[in-house]
Amino acid sequence: MLTFPQLPYTRQTYEDAAPKIQEMVERFKNAKTAEEAKTVCLNMDALSSNFIADYIVCYIRNHLDTSDKFYEDEQAHYDEIMPRVMEEFHAWTNALLETPFRKELSAEYGEIGFINAEIAKRSFSPDIVADSQEENALMTRYTKLLASAKIEFRGEEYNLAQMGPFALDADRATRKEATEATAYWSIAHQAQFDEIYDKLVALRTKMGKTLGHDNFIPAGYDKQGRNCYGPDEVAAYRAAVLEHIVPLVVKLKEKQAARIQVEEIKPYDDNLLFLDGNAAPKGTPDEILEAGRKMYHELSPETAEYIDAALKLESFDVLAKPNKAPGGFCYTIDKYKIPFVYANFNGTSDDVETLTHEVGHAFAAWRAFNYPISAQREYTFETAEVHSMAMEFLTWPWMELFYGNETDKFKQAHLENALSFLPYGCMVDEFQHIIYENPNMTPDERNKTWMELENKYRPWRKNEGVPFHADGRRWQLQSHIYQRPFYYIDYCLAQTNALAIWALSQNDWKDAWQKYFAFLEQAGTMTFVDLTAGAGLPSPFTPDALKLVAQAVENWL
Repeated sequence: MLTFPQLPYTRQTYEDAAPKIQEMVERFKNAKTAEEAKTVCLNMDALSSNFIADYIVCYIRNHLDTSDKFYEDEQAHYDEIMPRVMEEFHAWTNALLETPFRKELSAEYGEIGFINAEIAKRSFSPDIVADSQEENALMTRYTKLLASAKIEFRGEEYNLAQMGPFALDADRATRKEATEATAYWSIAHQAQFDEIYDKLVALRTKMGKTLGHDNFIPAGYDKQGRNCYGPDEVAAYRAAVLEHIVPLVVKLKEKQAARIQVEEIKPYDDNLLFLDGNAAPKGTPDEILEAGRKMYHELSPETAEYIDAALKLESFDVLAKPNKAPGGFCYTIDKYKIPFVYANFNGTSDDVETLTHEVGHAFAAWRAFNYPISAQREYTFETAEVHSMAMEFLTWPWMELFYGNETDKFKQAHLENALSFLPYGCMVDEFQHIIYENPNMTPDERNKTWMELENKYRPWRKNEGVPFHADGRRWQLQSHIYQRPFYYIDYCLAQTNALAIWALSQNDWKDAWQKYFAFLEQAGTMTFVDLTAGAGLPSPFTPDALKLVAQAVENWL
């Protein structure tokens, strides 16, 4: 079995892929029996898996070192060809929806694949290929801009991820200086940030109209694959966060301000929860990974099987390094059955939370390999985030391996941060709705909108006098706004489920694990709402879900 560093890479081309996809489409259309149609579906899955594998290997290696000219050029190649290849896959989607064997295929693989195919059909047109190519190039440019950050701080040079520990330092002067250093780098590049986003909003608006909408929002929801809720349900959820969560977070932030001995919470105070500093993991990155191996061995037989395979496959890259793109993610290479975990460890509690979060994604992908076809394996994004966010909480019994005598500090911070994230996530989501409803906004108008939402969702934060933050530009470092429009609310919906699982685990950990595992084991065979109900969890869209979560967290704290 090949490890990730050993994986071969071959440039996939449109000229090679298109005829193969077209052949599969014709074979499917000409299938005489349901069994023949099923065979073509499996063959098409294999063809798609082979093509996507090289694309993902390129994407990961480009992120690992954005200065590597070879993979920079390869990524530019995929930015150009992927929309054209998607046009060929779109023909497959149409054939799937027109097959006379839908009943038999649904009985074998589930109806969800056809529901998702209908959404995919709405989200694409050959007329948006050129715009999608330009969109890809702009998103790659944004990633490279973030990765290029060289921030001067106290005589040394750091990237964005490496500045993280300084922004959490127990010394307020250090936090302030570090926050300002990052701010000054961002301000120096504000013209680039504005130009990239101006072009992205214009392109996406154009694509939304080409697809038959008044603006980009319906197309954005379709691109997210949302198959059981829409903007109205999301707006109601945001209203519930304002009603039940924001008042509680305001109270928690008042206690935090007293605890860290500041009169008001500035941006550089928001994430420091204790006067002597937040809990930090003990040991080197290798020791953290070894603690993770021990934890997953003890958690369940299934997680033990996964972690042993993951380490053998060398499917982790977690250290922050020069020219490595910031952030964390998990991408699955189906062809090789490798879920790859990417992170930027920087010596803060984010290291452990990122490890448990991304391993939640990877473990779910590992279990989904049990399903024979991608339509069953591929779940929607909020479902994926339940896998990761709930895993963060279900690993609490093992946190002493990482934090020792600071474990209680970590748990308190983890819980308070999970709750205070909900207003921020809703703020990001509402910001994007406003932007795409008003695509002709100027950069200054966008920044003003962000500040209005700050006051609405995070009234405890006092941004005055802090460069970049006071100007309403903090959103420009939130990569999802540029790269994954309308994704961010998925984190909020998932966090609501994760907190419900956490609340259960405080009374009966095994019951909580069983509900989580039942949710995860269904992979993409149901919608998010149905998966939630099937696992016996409250839907985030029910009126009392957030109220109950808020009560459980407040009681524990």
